[in-house]
Amino acid sequence: MRTPSERSASGKAARARVPRSAHGRWIPSSHRADPLAVLARQNADRVAELLPIRHGRMAASPFAFLRGAAAVMAADLAAQPHTGLTVQLCGDAHLLNFGLFASPERSLLFDLNDFDETLPGPFEWDVKRLAASVAVAALQNGSARAKAQQAARESARSYRLTMRRLAGLGELDVWYERIDTGALLPLVRERRRRTVEAHLAHARRRTSLHALARLTEEGPGGVRRIVADPPLLEPVDDLDRVTLGKVFSDYRSSLAEERRLLLDRYRFVDAARKVVGVGSVGTRCYVLLLQGRDAGDPLFLQVKEAGRSVLEPHLGPGPHTHQGHRVVAGQRLTQAAGDIFLGWMTGPERRHFYWRQLRDMKGSADVDAMSPGLLREYGELCGRALARAHARSGDRIALAAYLGAGDVFDRAVGDFAVRYADQNADDHAVLTAAIASGDVTAAPGV
Repeated sequence: MRTPSERSASGKAARARVPRSAHGRWIPSSHRADPLAVLARQNADRVAELLPIRHGRMAASPFAFLRGAAAVMAADLAAQPHTGLTVQLCGDAHLLNFGLFASPERSLLFDLNDFDETLPGPFEWDVKRLAASVAVAALQNGSARAKAQQAARESARSYRLTMRRLAGLGELDVWYERIDTGALLPLVRERRRRTVEAHLAHARRRTSLHALARLTEEGPGGVRRIVADPPLLEPVDDLDRVTLGKVFSDYRSSLAEERRLLLDRYRFVDAARKVVGVGSVGTRCYVLLLQGRDAGDPLFLQVKEAGRSVLEPHLGPGPHTHQGHRVVAGQRLTQAAGDIFLGWMTGPERRHFYWRQLRDMKGSADVDAMSPGLLREYGELCGRALARAHARSGDRIALAAYLGAGDVFDRAVGDFAVRYADQNADDHAVLTAAIASGDVTAAPGV
């Protein structure tokens, strides 16, 4: 076991490999792949009929494109030197992959909430993706370039300050660190508190019982059925129902014993295929309706396909050969509190899936409607949550030593963010031009 002094020295030594000021550079590689070719490779194993929805959603705005282009940015980051300071990466740490959810104790927490791309890798990749998303959102919302750069810089500053604070804490203190939403309001400027309070109240209402009224209707015999909303929500056929039943026991075995007992108290009612997100469109995803004590005691579970992380071509495979296990393990390692029904299994055609609750007081920000000030504050909150996640899996003392007490790292990341926002805008324009020419098929507004 290395001493804190030795760990700190290793962090400072990483500055020789990648000076903190070097993070501000963004010059596309001469071998940079066509972004549409990167997306096409991802599409190869997806449900073909859903791909126009993915393209349409990505074309909606530069920020929407960034959301769906994690593979593009992963390749860009991999083309640059990296620090070698490894953490469990989220892999897709943009602004909308942070949000609210309920802890097992029913506290409302703020944290990372998407782990489809999680893999061990250099910490700065997550920080740069977060900062770039702040800059893209700020510019899209009408902020001047200097304001967008400042907002991105503040997200990196928040990450750095949080990491340095956590470096001084003991192991259990870091492990139990969490961002409880009850502590958020004092951090929000008074004129914006009403908006934040309304958002928190909305998240608390987003439960399985709330989803029951929105997603189902009463059928023959009083049995609730999921309402079709093609192509976004479609009932599965009888073959899919049989298959889902067979794999349910495999998923059950990935849960802790007491949670298996709880799951056994529910019975299967209905299932449907669901289109989710932006980058995930085309992957196989299902919603299951289960019933507990009676019809007023529902549980909605989401069953989502887990492919290989977009980081794997650049970092190599992680410790888990099952991609659903990879997602679940990454989430459990980095989140302050996990979904009690989080698990994984292998489905038809040996495809990998993970399971979680569809709605458990979940909520995400409306980035498009944020004022410059609120966006800056939200970016700072995300930087804080990201540092907390990284501190659990990486060497927080080495990371803190690398980042340092000054703002060199913050400024460099802010510079990178606005430069990469320009690249993202160019890539978005390539997609919209391909759609206009008919080379790419898109379904707008779905």
